[in-house]
Amino acid sequence: MHENWESDFPGGPKIENLAKKSENYVELPYTVKGMDVSFSGILTNLKQKFESGKYSLEDLSFSLQETIFAMLVETSERALAHVGKNELVLGGGVACNSRLQEMAKKMCEERGAKFFCPERPLLVDNGAMIAYLGETMFNSGIKFLGKKIESLDIKPRERTDDVDVKWKK
Repeated sequence: MHENWESDFPGGPKIENLAKKSENYVELPYTVKGMDVSFSGILTNLKQKFESGKYSLEDLSFSLQETIFAMLVETSERALAHVGKNELVLGGGVACNSRLQEMAKKMCEERGAKFFCPERPLLVDNGAMIAYLGETMFNSGIKFLGKKIESLDIKPRERTDDVDVKWKK
């Protein structure tokens, strides 16, 4: 078995490099409901297929990327339509993946939307993005000082469309 193949996230450099060596798509679980995606069962399915010996690691890597990125691009397109926007920006480490950029850009071209993706050095460190947002919020008057910071609540399942954006006018 390939060393640490389970720890390589979809779109990561190891998976991207393996995926570039194949164009043989193997069907994987694809679950999109509205604007929500579910990756449940994909890893188990991949592991079973790999252990069967019928599929190469390159084919499974290619299929993993294609499946997950198709789900993400589909939900991104729905989100654009739902909120009436015509601009999409990719961010975070997975946005370094050239295939994801290609798929998102094509979707935007087909619907007449603008596509933005920062240069690679600006994508790999989410800490910098979080710090920038923190500075933007702070400069707009949103502050949590002293004991008030203890009232902050982390909501890991909060939807982005439920966030009240007070720092942008």
